[in-house]
Amino acid sequence: MFLTRRSLNLSLGAVALALAGCATQAPQPQQPAQPPQQPSVQPPQVQPPKPAEPVKPAAIQFVTTTFAALPGWERDDLQAAWPAFMSSCSVLVKRAEWKEPCTIARQVNGKDDKAIRLFFESFFEPRQVIAPDGADTGLVTGYYEPLLRGSRKKGGPFQTPLYKVPDDLITVDLASVYPELKGMRLRGRLQGKKLVPYPTREQVERPDFNGKELLWVDDPVEAFFLQVQGSGRVQLGDETVRVAYADQNGHPYKSIGRYLVEKGELTGDQASAQGIKAWIAGHPTRMAELFNANPSYVFFREEKLPDPKVGPKGSLGVPLTPQRSVAVDASQLPLGAPVFLSTTHANSDIPLQRLVMAQDTGGAIRGAIRVDYFFGFGTEAAENAGRMKQKGQVWVLMPKEAPPLPQN
Repeated sequence: MFLTRRSLNLSLGAVALALAGCATQAPQPQQPAQPPQQPSVQPPQVQPPKPAEPVKPAAIQFVTTTFAALPGWERDDLQAAWPAFMSSCSVLVKRAEWKEPCTIARQVNGKDDKAIRLFFESFFEPRQVIAPDGADTGLVTGYYEPLLRGSRKKGGPFQTPLYKVPDDLITVDLASVYPELKGMRLRGRLQGKKLVPYPTREQVERPDFNGKELLWVDDPVEAFFLQVQGSGRVQLGDETVRVAYADQNGHPYKSIGRYLVEKGELTGDQASAQGIKAWIAGHPTRMAELFNANPSYVFFREEKLPDPKVGPKGSLGVPLTPQRSVAVDASQLPLGAPVFLSTTHANSDIPLQRLVMAQDTGGAIRGAIRVDYFFGFGTEAAENAGRMKQKGQVWVLMPKEAPPLPQN
């Protein structure tokens, strides 16, 4: 928490006038009578200016509307969204305002579109998200679950490590001290008795970094993009395992696409995942420079892959559903809630309007109207996610009995 110091400044002239008004004369010896003089005029007292009231930052707004106002609501295939909603309810049912609708949802026929639609329209109300600057439109990107080739030992083509969480990484939950900082964490390591920032990406990738390797993969470019996606699969000969986000080094995520645009290497339209990979292929000696522009570094943990059809777990703790799960900024929107998204398909004007669930977060996902759309696993998912950079609008569906969402 930062405290604001208010200071009061007077001009030199104002100070002089104030002092003149308060001055008194010392006693003087008696002098012969003098002709009467005009009474002296005392300068007016100067009042110090009142300190300006602090300007409160604009707040995010949630404007209640109707389902009829949602573009494409009546055309959406709600059966496709129902499994994702029930996954969210497995977590949300523990909260008071969600207990009733999530309990009743167990009795709804998940294969009956009319029953599902009636359920949402009976128990929920849409609240359109309006950003602090008054905008009702934001950015929609995409992500996917990649597949890499790897080994449990370094050797041959497998020279790029995926690291476990280091033993010296310390994570402090700031909400334990400052409740208003819910969701904020401080990361670093001890140096003597001081907590100092953890090494940046550039420092982690040096040969002398004492890390704990989880796996080794054969492609440093795909290893970098795996960190951007947050989770993925690694083919280890006849075995496939899933690697999931475990922690991060505490440095902010910086977009390497934006870095290339700012350097004049690519245009905004070219800065897709495909465009960035093509640039790296043409400038292999600058790969380290590009990657180090993003100081954030992600550490992983290994998970078994019992069912290849089940997606990775998001921040909510439930498996993600392809094209029905999204990542949001949990400091702005309630994690787990149904969200109606109105955008367009990647590189297209074709509408993409559907009910999705806010089940994940991401280092690059910051802002009230900022959505990362999960495309799933496979080549097609990778292609669509890499090109997804569309404008979109967002409505949060909240239980009718729920209190107003906080105005951040």
